[in-house]
Amino acid sequence: MPLMWPALVTTGLLAFIAAWNEFLFALTFVSNDEQRTVPVAIALLSGATEFEVPWGPIMAASVIVTVPLIVLVLIFQRKIVAGLTAGAVKG
Repeated sequence: MPLMWPALVTTGLLAFIAAWNEFLFALTFVSNDEQRTVPVAIALLSGATEFEVPWGPIMAASVIVTVPLIVLVLIFQRKIVAGLTAGAVKG
């Protein structure tokens, strides 16, 4: 099990990022506003008119959503590198 920790952390983090960024499934099957994923909520932000795109709120929401992923990657950086390179070394 100690040899599998880096691979498990890497796989878990990549699965978390994939689930966090899920767009098409959440857009298609989730109709309740409270259950939508963050990318869908950001995509559904609208301006005062149909021709106005609220770039400021979209960018602010994108940065706020990206911060936890960056923090997780920085915390588990060594485990990610160890997990990705574990199978590359003979021995």
